Amino acid sequence: MTSFFDQIKEKINKKINPENIILIDNSSFHTKHKSFDPNKLHIKIVIESEKLKKMNKIIAHKTIFAILKDEMKNKIHALEIEIK
Repeated sequence: MTSFFDQIKEKINKKINPENIILIDNSSFHTKHKSFDPNKLHIKIVIESEKLKKMNKIIAHKTIFAILKDEMKNKIHALEIEIK
């Protein structure tokens, strides 16, 4: 069975085919937040992609959010995106 992070990487790879992608779970930094939900993750995506770099930053972020829309509803509370 593939992990949740592997599923995210696979979805992004199918749509964007980036040169590299790193997922970091930052949930532990947010445990004291009022709205913290232990069932949802705070994830940082570091993505190396010439395709995304050529886009307007907002459009690039919207593209990633669209790919992960189901995960955003159910498993991801916050998503930080860094495009290289």
